[in-house]
Amino acid sequence: MTRRKFWVTAGVALGAPALDAGYIEPRWLELSFVPCRLPHLAAPVRLLHLSDLHVSPLAPRSLVERAFDMGRETKPDLVCLTGDFITNGENFDVAWYESVLRRLSRSAPCYASMGNHDGGFWAHTHGGFGSTVEISELLRRGGIETLHNRAVDIQIAGQRLRLAGVGDLWSREIHAEAAFAGAPAPSTPSLLLSHNPDSKDHLGQYPWHLMLSGHTHGGQVSLPLIGTPFAPVRDHRYVEGLRPWRDRQIHVTRGVGSILGVRFNCRPQVSVLELMPSRVSS
Repeated sequence: MTRRKFWVTAGVALGAPALDAGYIEPRWLELSFVPCRLPHLAAPVRLLHLSDLHVSPLAPRSLVERAFDMGRETKPDLVCLTGDFITNGENFDVAWYESVLRRLSRSAPCYASMGNHDGGFWAHTHGGFGSTVEISELLRRGGIETLHNRAVDIQIAGQRLRLAGVGDLWSREIHAEAAFAGAPAPSTPSLLLSHNPDSKDHLGQYPWHLMLSGHTHGGQVSLPLIGTPFAPVRDHRYVEGLRPWRDRQIHVTRGVGSILGVRFNCRPQVSVLELMPSRVSS
């Protein structure tokens, strides 16, 4: 090989992954359908799970709009969003955001929990909002109900479900006793919205069957033989996908947006959980 061919080959070898990570994958949405059996469920429920929109110049409006449209087209019975609606308190158009959230909420009942970027202790120390009020109000105007350390009973597909939501782990806003006050009947399927999957270790004593989380972005960079070294969690078993935990399940979606606008071997994700009655009650 001549010197010139060597440098051309090296440039292609190095440049192709960089092009993919910086320009292709961050905008290449993947629609995933995930079967999930849920104890005490009487009839199937299609649940759209979105997280980590991270609206900013690095997660453009078009990406969020496409993710919402992709999710709406699946005709969900229920929509759950698990935090990090913004990256910081700047660089997002409130009127536009309210409008697209309203379009999403018209498709099905929508509930949300907060992430570390959405306000509070962690966000304030990283240049964001000092509380979650601004994002909660944005969601309310968009027709989305925030479950911030509280629970609701809802009727979906002719059956009762309990939805509980807690504040963010890094923001020190998990108040589990408030979120689970008035425990559901043992025969009620119970979902938990919690941004960070590491919060499971603080919530094991409370009644829930399936936890929905984001935060990890799927690791954002997934390396062959190495895995996801940059995933911001302690427990790397729960970086993406549906996984068992004790006698329960945790679903972590890879999210829509990203930090620094980079993804490699880890496409942004629109997740649809096909909840089905469990063959064995827990």
